Amino acid sequence: MEEKKQAGQKPGATGRKAAATGQRPAATGRKAGTTEPGRRRRRNARRKEKENKSKVIPVLLIVAVLVFLFSGCQLAMSLYPYLAGGKEYDEVKELAIESDDVGDGFKVDFAFLARENPDVVAWIRFEEPAIINYPVVQSKDNNEYLTKTFFANDNKLGAIFMDMRNTSFNDRNVFIYGHNLKIGGEMFSQLTEYADEEFCKKYPYFYIYTPDGKTRTYKVFSASVVKAEAENYTPSYLTEKDFTDYLKVCKRSSNYDVDVELDAQSKIVSLSTCTNVRDDERFLVQGVLVDED
Repeated sequence: MEEKKQAGQKPGATGRKAAATGQRPAATGRKAGTTEPGRRRRRNARRKEKENKSKVIPVLLIVAVLVFLFSGCQLAMSLYPYLAGGKEYDEVKELAIESDDVGDGFKVDFAFLARENPDVVAWIRFEEPAIINYPVVQSKDNNEYLTKTFFANDNKLGAIFMDMRNTSFNDRNVFIYGHNLKIGGEMFSQLTEYADEEFCKKYPYFYIYTPDGKTRTYKVFSASVVKAEAENYTPSYLTEKDFTDYLKVCKRSSNYDVDVELDAQSKIVSLSTCTNVRDDERFLVQGVLVDED
């Protein structure tokens, strides 16, 4: 009977048993044959992807290096005028100035300066900001020295120059201009220190040296931001009253009040620079003559 049962089992029994035990039926030859090429294709695809990445990375690196070099060149080109101009004015100071280590006995070699540039009319010096220590030139217009240095080189530092309308430091009001640079701090860039009253109290004087051998000492009495077309830029006055009224305007517009005598006989110097904030504004520092020798 047992033998009959075994012989009478249905053909699918073994398959069910295999499934029950977790064993998978053997793959057919056709299935095995179709998966192997697929594996090869996937391997080839991965290999190509790696090769593409290996090519892209060096290209990106080269591009990054080129961008860095280009940016470095642009930065160097933008800084060069400031460096070259600063070096030039250091040379002027070294060749034209005589003084001891603390600035005593300050003398200007105007004969040398006149040989280098006949437009020289004075030298201006501050105790602080000490960087304001430059020759002053004057041209037939107020544009030439905006982009030309004392040695007549084209440079954005320009030069410190007297207004074309002035005749001498005997004028009631002498206007002197200089750039406010965004880099380096040369020319009149640090004149804006006088916006602070405490700075003015500590360093109230500046000095003008002229080829006639005179040294003029000026005391700052006004410092403020004003409009480029403000009344503060009036260059001449028909009467003494016009001038004293002008002085009152300058005193009123100042950031602070300075105790100094001003009258119709006063002689002043007005130092003007840009604010680098608004194109129609200027920073104006004005000093009155308090000593001449």
